Formats: sequence, C-alpha cells, structure tokens
Amino acid sequence: MKPMTRIDDNFSTSPQIDAEDLIDIKAAGFKSVICNRPDSEDGGHHPNHDFLASEASKLGLEFSYLPVVPGQINDSHVVQFKTLMNELPGPTLGYCRLELRSKALYERSR
Repeated sequence: MKPMTRIDDNFSTSPQIDAEDLIDIKAAGFKSVICNRPDSEDGGHHPNHDFLASEASKLGLEFSYLPVVPGQINDSHVVQFKTLMNELPGPTLGYCRLELRSKALYERSR
C-alpha cells in the first residue's frame, strides 16, 4: 500500500495508487476515493481513472474524478472538490502524483 497522509478524520491523501492498493484502501476504512490526476499526465503511464473507478466499484468504494493540472488549481476546482467532500461518504482518500494537489484542494475548500 502507498503511504498515506492523514489530514483529519475525514480526509487523507496519497500519491498515485494502483488497483492493488484499493483493497488496502478499503481495509483501512475509506469509503470514497477522489482522483486529482489527469489521465494524460506523464503520457498516461499510470492507471487511468476509468479502470480504477471500475475496480473501486467492485469493492464498494465510491470513486470520483476531478483532474487538476499541476500548478493550475482554480476556484472552480475548489468548489467542485468541496461539493464532492459534502456528497461522498467518508472517510475519503484523495490522490494525485505526489499528494500536493489533493492536499491543496482540501485546504482551499475548508
């Protein structure tokens, strides 16, 4: 399992996850996952969100895709993230390449 950073009781972050990580994410008590990494980032050399969403669904995890290009978080992203956090069952794990976008979105949405 990838290392996770606990932000608070309802939100943690992680670097890029793989399908195998979803079992551990579920076992750790998470109910939802938010992907903040665009599928095309790094030439797509990581699992795309559709595949991970399908695998998450098989485990009973909610999965949402809110891609953000590094260094380009805007108010619309923050509003969308806040809406997801209000609607998804928690606790929630947000991930991107290095956790930074997921952490920044959470901080700005509070």
